[in-house]
Amino acid sequence: MKDSTPSKIVLLGASTGGPGQIEKIINALPELHNTTVIIAQHMAIGFMSSFAKRLQENHVNIIAIAENNDILKSGRIYVCCGLTGINKKGSEFIFSQEKSPQNSFNPDINNIFNSFISFTKEIEILSVILTGIGHDGVEACKRLSEGGSLCITESEHSAIVDGMPSRARKEIQNIRVQDINEIVNTIKEFCS
Repeated sequence: MKDSTPSKIVLLGASTGGPGQIEKIINALPELHNTTVIIAQHMAIGFMSSFAKRLQENHVNIIAIAENNDILKSGRIYVCCGLTGINKKGSEFIFSQEKSPQNSFNPDINNIFNSFISFTKEIEILSVILTGIGHDGVEACKRLSEGGSLCITESEHSAIVDGMPSRARKEIQNIRVQDINEIVNTIKEFCS
């Protein structure tokens, strides 16, 4: 049911080249019911609101910036900033967020992905590493995979920048490698 606690979570992590790839994914999604999508796209904090607004245009699902103490709800798409994580209070999942001047990424993909590791037995999780420089998200994606979650990374020919996907392919044993169109289809299937 919409606005209840989700039974499925899609985690999207991206850096350089990511906004266009994320738009392709979000624009292809149907109305979400028991699924929540969480986006961790490296971006200057001043651009986050306009990014969320652009994703919201002509979209049936509510897209919002994840704020400290927000309750995570089904049928929503959240854009992360800073050090965003998730905690559980009773049956509800609650966002925690802090802005860290020492943090080298905004947002930190590993931080949000890692916060779901202890919930892999109660929520179906699909984590996706998209285009980007560096290795943010790879370590957490590996831990999610070891916990039984499905993990995907973008193929070399599909990624605009193959840094993060390349690291994911090397370091995560059971990762599925797909181009952006295959990723879109896998996420749509997962959300149904």
